[in-house]
Amino acid sequence: MPKDPIFPDPNLADADGLIGLSTDLRPERVLAAYAQGIFPWFQDQGFYFWFSPDPRMVLRASDLRIHKSMRPYLNQNKYTVTLDRAFKKVMQNCARAPRHEQESSWISDDFIASYYKVHLQGFAHSVEVWEDDILVGGLYGLSLGKVFFGESMFSKKSNASKFGFIKLVQWLKKQGITLIDCQVYTQHLASLGAENMSRADFLKLLNEHLQHETLAGTWHYS
Repeated sequence: MPKDPIFPDPNLADADGLIGLSTDLRPERVLAAYAQGIFPWFQDQGFYFWFSPDPRMVLRASDLRIHKSMRPYLNQNKYTVTLDRAFKKVMQNCARAPRHEQESSWISDDFIASYYKVHLQGFAHSVEVWEDDILVGGLYGLSLGKVFFGESMFSKKSNASKFGFIKLVQWLKKQGITLIDCQVYTQHLASLGAENMSRADFLKLLNEHLQHETLAGTWHYS
């Protein structure tokens, strides 16, 4: 295994998007992967499986769709949103959240430990959704250049994660971060305006957005 976090060309991925395996999930490898449009999806028998799917689910911040059902939540500020206040708790809740057609989460303790290190470096971020002082929803991901790479979300109250996602996209747009990588298609993300695009188009768009400076460090919602 080379010391440097080397990955093959994402276009060489197989039909499922699998591009390679590694025996570690160190922050340097994680950051190098995302910069190439690659992300780790799960761990099995000591190996981490890295993917670059085709097509890719992407949301442009300007295409965010807010349905009428969400407007009362937003107009009444039903929940309170913070950023980077409880990163580990958000990941732990995402790990416990039930997933359709999945017996268990890919978010193992190793994933939490690695992404927390990336968080401390200022590149991984969390969104917390609170009802009073209770964490009722949230999501996390990474940010490089003008791209936010969404990873996972959870919700314990009606529309809490959607509320947090909408608030995040609106905040990202203000910061000039206009491309949100949603990885793979879900009906939930499609309802918010995300669309599939080819891997080739995504990688081109990614490269353009990575030419800009990264908003690193602790984020503060305002």
